[in-house]
Amino acid sequence: MIQFDGVSIRYPGGARDAASRVSFDARRGEITAVVGPNGSGKSTLVRALIRRVALASGEIRVDSQALDLLARDEFARRVAVVTQREDLAFPTAVRDYVALGRFPHLGVWHAPTDRDRDALDRAMRDAGVDGLHARRTDELSGGEWQRVRLARALAQGGEGLVLDEPTSFLDIAHEMAVFELLSGLARDGQAVLLVSHQLNLVARFAARIVLLHEGRIAAHGTPADVMQKSVLERVYEWPLVVTHDPAVGAPALVPLRSAPPSSN
Repeated sequence: MIQFDGVSIRYPGGARDAASRVSFDARRGEITAVVGPNGSGKSTLVRALIRRVALASGEIRVDSQALDLLARDEFARRVAVVTQREDLAFPTAVRDYVALGRFPHLGVWHAPTDRDRDALDRAMRDAGVDGLHARRTDELSGGEWQRVRLARALAQGGEGLVLDEPTSFLDIAHEMAVFELLSGLARDGQAVLLVSHQLNLVARFAARIVLLHEGRIAAHGTPADVMQKSVLERVYEWPLVVTHDPAVGAPALVPLRSAPPSSN
């Protein structure tokens, strides 16, 4: 569905590539997770996908079609993207904000249809924000705002969903609800590309993990392939243990104390 082929990106004035020869694909029916330390290039790949940064080399494709040749409105009908940050110039009602997700399907002069209203209602319900429909966006908590942004992407629809740290500011219950929702979307055939720091949750839900380090792929494969002590300690530069999640048997990372606590 979404393919990164030898993608390299360098910001103006950068001493090195923010992403260097990165290749992987996000397939339909799976969650593909991109993980790595701060500054490893995760969000840079999302910015490249929405054409906010230019590629130095390589290519991004959507269903084998080069991104550069894909009209922006057509891309929006195929792929919904939730970036890490978003600031609105003017506050608006939550329902009106979520309804913006239907714009690529409507255009400027077309009124919403029953299908659009159904998609809007379903998106707000699935994201758990239907009770916030009359609130203004500037009245929301950080977690509520994050879920409202997810609702807009769900309303937008398409066969691909890309999310950059979608569980920021969420408590445990809402964090799990988001991952369960994404898992259901993948089972229904969507390609879900997820950027996350939550390695243990990613190992539970993702089919494949792409681990970045200093802009390069350090490991790529199943959670069991990537969640290796030697690999993770080298990338994160911290002592840790990799064990198994007792609930589902997935690999689980346990960071260690850098030194034993004093007994005094």
